[in-house]
Amino acid sequence: MKTPPIVSAEDWEAARAELLVREKEVTRAKDALAAERRRMPWLAVEKQYFFDGPRGRVSLPELFEGRRQLIVYRAFLEPGVFGWPDHACRGCSLVADQVADVAHLNARDTTLVFVSRAPQPDISRVKARMGWTMPWYTMTDSFDADFGVDEWHGTNVFFRSDDRVFRTYFINNRGDEAMGGTWSYLDLTPLGRQENWEDSPSGYPQSAPYAWWNWHDAYENQASGQTSSQVSSP
Repeated sequence: MKTPPIVSAEDWEAARAELLVREKEVTRAKDALAAERRRMPWLAVEKQYFFDGPRGRVSLPELFEGRRQLIVYRAFLEPGVFGWPDHACRGCSLVADQVADVAHLNARDTTLVFVSRAPQPDISRVKARMGWTMPWYTMTDSFDADFGVDEWHGTNVFFRSDDRVFRTYFINNRGDEAMGGTWSYLDLTPLGRQENWEDSPSGYPQSAPYAWWNWHDAYENQASGQTSSQVSSP
C-alpha cells in the first residue's frame, strides 16, 4: 500500500484548507440541486394502491399517516431474494441499518416507509431480528412495477394535497447510497428541509435552523404538520 506523504502540521493544515474550498463548492452545488428538485413538476397518481400493514390493509394516501410528504423505499425482502427467509437482501439491509430515527422526519411533515413483497409476519420477524423500527408494509398490487422498483430497489417521493397524491421525485442505484440520514431524505422532498436559508418557491413553509430540532423522544405530536403555511397543488 503506497500511502500519501507524511508532512508537518502546518503543511497538513494547508492541504486540508485547500481541499475544504472544493468541499464547500460541492456542498453549495448540492444545495442548488436540491433547490431545482423542489421546482420539479409533479405527476398526479390517479391509480389506487393498497398495502398490508401491522394494523391491516391501507391505501397509498393512508401511508402518509396524516402528513403531507411520503418517502417510500422499495426493499427486497421476499421469497426468491438472497437471504430469505432470515434476511432482506444485503444491499437493502445496509440501507435499513442506516435509517435515522424517523421522528425527525415526522417533525418536518414527512413520513418514511419501507415496502416489500413479504407477508407482514415475515417482515415483523426480520425487523425484530435486525432491530429496525421504520414502518414497513407489504405491497399487494402493481405499485412496484408502476413506480420503477419491481426489479431493483429505489426511493419514490410523494406529496399529498387533500385527497390527491402526486409523485414528485425518484432515485435509485447509487443515489440510494446516500439515504438514511434525516437531511438526505429531506433534500429529496418537494418542501426540502423547510429552513429559511433554503432557496424554495414562494409560500413554502420555512423556519430557522435549530428552532425545530429536538431530541427524537421529545418532539410534540406533529402528525398532521407543524406549520400553517399551505402549498397549493397543481
